[in-house]
Order: sequence, then C-alpha cells, then structure tokens
Amino acid sequence: MKMSQEQMGVRRTALTLLRVNQPTGFDCPGCAWPDPGHTHTAEFCENGAKAVAEEATLRRVDRDFFARHSLDDLSGRTDYWLGQQGRLAEPMYKPAGGTHYEPIEWEGAFSLVAERLRSLPTPDAAAFYTSGRTSNEAAFLYQLMVRRFGTNNLPDCSNMCHESSGAALAHSIGIGKGSVLLEDIYAADLIMVVGQNPGTNHPRMLSALEEAKRNGAYIVNINPLDEAGLRRFHNPQTPKGLTKGQDLTDDFLQVRLSGDQALFAAMAKLTVEAGAVDEDFVATYCSEYDEYLRFLDKLDWDDVLTATGLTRAEIERVAKKYRESERVIVCWAMGLTQHKGAVATIQEIVNLLLLRGNIGKLGAGVCPVRGHSNVQGDRTMGIWEKAHDSLLDGLRDEFGFEPNREHGLDSVDTLRAMHAGTVKAFFAVGGNFVAATPDTTRTEEAMRSLDLTVHVSTKLNRSHAVAGREALILPCLGRTERDTKVTGEQVVTVEDSMGMVHASRGRLEPASPQLLSEVAIVTRLAEALWPDGTSGIPWGEFRDNYSVIRDRIERVIPGFERFNERIEEPGGFPLPHPARDRREFKTKTGKARFTANDLETLEVPEGHLLLQTVRSHDQFNTTIYGLDDRYRGIKQGRRVVFVNAMDRQELGFAEGEHVDLVSIAADGERRAEDFRVVSYATARGCAAAYFPETNVLVALDSVARVSNTPVSKSIVVRLEHRTGM
Repeated sequence: MKMSQEQMGVRRTALTLLRVNQPTGFDCPGCAWPDPGHTHTAEFCENGAKAVAEEATLRRVDRDFFARHSLDDLSGRTDYWLGQQGRLAEPMYKPAGGTHYEPIEWEGAFSLVAERLRSLPTPDAAAFYTSGRTSNEAAFLYQLMVRRFGTNNLPDCSNMCHESSGAALAHSIGIGKGSVLLEDIYAADLIMVVGQNPGTNHPRMLSALEEAKRNGAYIVNINPLDEAGLRRFHNPQTPKGLTKGQDLTDDFLQVRLSGDQALFAAMAKLTVEAGAVDEDFVATYCSEYDEYLRFLDKLDWDDVLTATGLTRAEIERVAKKYRESERVIVCWAMGLTQHKGAVATIQEIVNLLLLRGNIGKLGAGVCPVRGHSNVQGDRTMGIWEKAHDSLLDGLRDEFGFEPNREHGLDSVDTLRAMHAGTVKAFFAVGGNFVAATPDTTRTEEAMRSLDLTVHVSTKLNRSHAVAGREALILPCLGRTERDTKVTGEQVVTVEDSMGMVHASRGRLEPASPQLLSEVAIVTRLAEALWPDGTSGIPWGEFRDNYSVIRDRIERVIPGFERFNERIEEPGGFPLPHPARDRREFKTKTGKARFTANDLETLEVPEGHLLLQTVRSHDQFNTTIYGLDDRYRGIKQGRRVVFVNAMDRQELGFAEGEHVDLVSIAADGERRAEDFRVVSYATARGCAAAYFPETNVLVALDSVARVSNTPVSKSIVVRLEHRTGM
C-alpha cells in the first residue's frame, strides 16, 4: 500500500488494485499464476501490486526528461533508478550521431521504421523480439506481420526461461505445456516444488499450496536454497494468516546445483526396484521403457550422491513418499531450466511420473510455472522461431501468402548474428532485452552495433540506454488502461501458466494521450510497410475491432473455437491438452516416451563455487521495485553474494567482505565487481547472487543442450579479494 500510494495516490490505488485479476478487470502484468474460480477481493500479491503501481504511476517520462538526460547519462544509471522514473509519454527518436532522444510524431516514426526495414538486404537481417506481457491479440498480429515481411526471426523471453521445459515436454508427452489445472493442485497427495521460489516469483501459488495442504497434500521443497515463502506462510487474506501462519514444507531436500537429474533418476530406480511401477499404464501408454530400465540398471549411487550432495537416506525417504502417493504433481521454474542438462532433467521428472501413471489424471502431472503473465500465450499465438508447419499452413490458408519455412533465430542466436553483422535491426514489443540476456558486455556491444533498435514499452529500462545507430522508443498502453477504438472499448486476452485463456479489460485513463495500444502500433507499422495494401491483410479492421482478430485466431489456431463467446465465461476457458484430457500423446512414437539420458556431474575446480542467479524479493524479472530482500535479510543493496558459511571460511573470506566474482568459460573469464559476501544456508559448494547484475558472468555460448537457454543457474565462479580492500 505504501508503494502504491506513492506511485498512484490513494484514489487511483483503490480504483486499480480492486480490479486486478477480477473477472471484469484486468490481468496482472506480473506472473502467470492462474486465477482461482472464486476470486478474493484482493486477488493480488505484493509484487503484483508493485507491478500495477509502476504501470499506473503518476510519474511521467517525456521530452523534457530526455532533454535533461543523455544516453551516456542513462547508461550509467542503475536499473532501479531507470524503472522509478515513470511512464513513457510520447514517441522518441535518437538520430544517427545523436546523444539524446528527441520527440518524433507517430507517423514519422512508423515511416522511418518501415523504410529502414524495407532497405535491409534481406528480411532475415531483422529480429523481432517479444515479451510475455504482450496480449494474445497483439502477439498474433505481430508474428503475422513478421512472417508476412518474410522472416521467422522471432526471439522471445521464453528462450531465456522455460524453453527447456517446452523442449523436454514436447519430446516426452507431445505438448510443450504443463498438464495440470488449478483443481489438480488442490487434489494432489504429493507436490514437489523444485528449483522454484514461489514466495518471490509467484506468491499467489502459496495460497494454492495452502489449500492443497488443508486437503491433505504432502509438500516437498527441492532447492539449494530453503526459501522463506515455503516455510512459514502468512496468508494476508485470512485472519489466521496474519497471526499464526503455516509451514507449507513437509520435507526439504537441499540438492546441489545441477544435481536434480541424478536425484529424479535415483528416485525412479528406487520405484522400479520396489516393484511400485504401474505396469498397466506403462504398457498401454508408454514407449521405450526397456531402454530406460537399462539406463536405471547402470545408475551408480556414488555418482548420484556426488551430483546431488544428498545422503542416500534423504533420497530414499522422499522416494518412499512418492511410491505411497496416488496423485503426484511436480512443479518447477528456472531453477531447473537454466542448466546445461536442463532438458534431460525435466525428461527425468516425466520418467518418474510415468512410472506410476501420474499423467492424465486428477491431482497429478507436470507443472512448469511460467514467470511472466502471457509468455505461454505468446507461444500459442505463434511467437516462435521454429514454428510448426501446421501454423504456417494455417497462416497461408487464412491470409493468402506463403510464409518462409526456414527456422529463424532465438534470443541467443540473435545476439550471435548481431556480432556477426548479419542482423542489423532489432524491434522489441515489451521486455528489457539487454538486461534479460546473458553476457552483458557482449550483449551491449551487439546492440550498439546495430543500424536500428526499436522498443515498444510502457516504462524506461536498460535497453533504451543501449541504442543502435538510430533508435526509437514507442510508448504503449498498459494492461491497466482503457483501450478505446471507434467500435468501443476493446478487450484483450491472455493465457496463464496452466493453459487457461481469459479476458483482460483496462479501467484507467491512459497515462498520456500520445499512447497507442500494442495492436495499434503493430497494425500501423504494417500499413507503413505495405502502404499500397499489397500485404493482402486488413490491418485497419484489426486495429478498430479486436473481436475480428479473435475470429482469425479461431480459424488458424486449434483450441480457440467460439473464442469471442468463451472469453465472457467467468475464469475463461482451458485450451485442449491431449495428454491431460485423454492420455493421448502426440509424440513421434504416439505414446509417452521414457527418455534415457546419460548422467553428467558438473566438475568444479578446487577453490571455485557453482553460482546461480536469483531474484530478490523486491524484484520481478528485470524490474527492480526496491533495494531490500526482506526474505533473505538484505537491506538497501543488491551487489551481494550468498555463500555457505563453511565454504566461506574454507575459501578464506570474511563475512561482509567485498569481493569480485570471476566466471570460467571456454572463451575466457568474466568479472562482476564489488559484491558483499553474505553467509547463507545454501547447499555446500553453491552460491547465489541477483540478476541482472550477474548476467555479465554468463557466457553467450554457455547454453543448455537442445533448448539453447543460457545456463544462469550453474556458473562456475571464484571469489577474489578486492585489491586494497
């Protein structure tokens, strides 16, 4: 409430927060946790309220602001300072050789971007990025425009987070999405929360876990860090929660970083050896079981214990609970997806669940918890550099053009192409690409080498300060704001982490009369790209009436039948999920696939630690709301490194000492300077520090196998004493 009133004022705070995640209100621009069937009056968490406050703030960033602050000035500011300046109020342009952004009219901005894109040697010389805050309607039109332009270069924020989940699940169960709904959480006997910090990243999940626990669920936390939110949870929506609270965790396995694959393989081995396999399910619905059994037979317990840092007794205890439970859900987030072997680890989770038929029944399944409001919906709408032919065929049949069939570039490959000089223009709808991507120094070099950078944004962020030769900032409406067209107030839709699609209706007056919706920006740029109408696509009709966009989505993308009608249903509607709905697995074998992956233990040189990047409590993705981390006891600072006290002592560092972090990579070392050492109860041999400050340590070529996701959760580092400190 304090931050909300500082940013919005008392009246605006009340008008706004009471509409968050309500059936007739707007979807929170924060995390993608689904809304319960019966919403609470305050259906938001602390970080959700902060996200809304920063979007609905009364602070403005206009031409006077940019006249006072040069690019050099902005690039030297902290991420926190940039985010606190307020809403972008008008389109701005940095000309070639310019030191400041200056105002530009919308028509001039669209003409400039269109002319620069048309002058590229090939459409593949441009990359078009998307953030998870983009609505389904805007995302569908965006990928349509990009593909009509002639490229599949559609990197997005999924490439940095749950790409590993999608790759693993598509292989194993035939669809790259989680298989559970909210009612499954309430019906589970056992829930494993792995590599995830709900208390900070999706706090409303704690309410669902609290209800599951009331219904008898047993909750196991598997993480190198014992997160506060999974311990004593004080639910602010209940009188009891404000006083006593509840310990959600029944068991805690403090696994070593990169040890999860070995842990789940060992649990599977124990399940097989105990004769607890659901043989009927495996015989009916699964393939490649014999190969998997041969892999388990070779699994060496010494390797398992080295990789996990656990005792055999700890693993056997949780494996026994798994065998005794009829309905099991495994939830995970980026603690699993950002490792070299992330895809293999998630496939191992699926293996374990398949052994006892924990896919496709109430209270059981896989639950990758997405970290951004509509990141899953963007992918459903076609924001993917490797789109299936079924989508491209649908676009061809509906809009009358033949899309490029060659796969495009993801986020990491886009950065590589920028360095190589083959990508010359970058257009982003939402997000903070510079702060979200790895290898910060090389990323900034790549962005500054471009001929053109364009960012569609609501607020100032790091990416605006790292500009190409020419650069534009195009300010757009936020989720909280009314989007009014000639046909009336418009509704957009989003898809949550569990595949539920629902409507979002902004209620506030726009922060500036100069703001355009994302749909308007995409369609007006498309009209500038094809001023003679040769695209064959009615961009103006889409801009005037979003229900027309949904009609086209319905005809192109399966699962959206009666789209306009069903978004009026309270809570929205679920998209089809063959594995969940009818145990149909659309894999290459036509069945759920057991997958045998070699177990690899990450070798760490003597005197080094494994570092994972994490969020603070006062943070959402790259947005910094404050400088405290209440759950970890940090005040007014972000340049801290959490180290096990025994490791700290053995390495010869004092509590509170300032150190440099140096990462090891095949192409050399990288350094992040001046971090304060804080003793913390993390697994032995492991450390943690906040991103984006430590993204500089993640080598661009250090990526997960198959998914190409940066390995931000297993960085080999050493701590160095600072000279003269």
